[in-house]
Amino acid sequence: MNIDNVKEFFGPSDFMEHEVFRPLSHIRANWELQIDSETGRYLEEDDSFAALFNALIDELADTRPPFRYHDNEDRLGEHVQKHLNWKIRKSESTWVNQDGSRLHPSDYLALLEQGGFDNQGVSNLIIAAAGRVHASIQRGQMHFDDMERSHQVILAGVLAAILYHREPYEEVKNLNSGEQIAPADRGPLGRSG
Repeated sequence: MNIDNVKEFFGPSDFMEHEVFRPLSHIRANWELQIDSETGRYLEEDDSFAALFNALIDELADTRPPFRYHDNEDRLGEHVQKHLNWKIRKSESTWVNQDGSRLHPSDYLALLEQGGFDNQGVSNLIIAAAGRVHASIQRGQMHFDDMERSHQVILAGVLAAILYHREPYEEVKNLNSGEQIAPADRGPLGRSG
């Protein structure tokens, strides 16, 4: 994918803030991201996901989109089905409940998030996100806000799941690089927030 197209796709967006970052505001309260006018990237501020999101945008731009991104999402579904004992199954191209009813979008997003705990889960989420971005751009939807609503909701959930899974690792990386987190800023498990 073209890095410029991907950067433009993830340009400023109220929809994106509300659907990707606000649901994670219990982890990092600064969910309203600002653009750095000099770099065109999200301004890396305290208690925000901007640094992780900038890195994710770069990674998505460098990721070769799969032919069928649903295959990567299916691997996540298979993980929760087999290892978390969810009573779901695949019916043709759709994940359904035990009674055959289609999963609600929020249940599908929970499936993707929980599937992200698999060893290859985050990799599958990234490849699926790259595929969804590529498919949108191919359809002339050049910005997140231009996406068909149902696809926008799922991509937002995939992006939020990636950030959720990567957030603790960024904290460890920052601690290892010498960044100090005051004890008063650490939660009960030693994490900030």
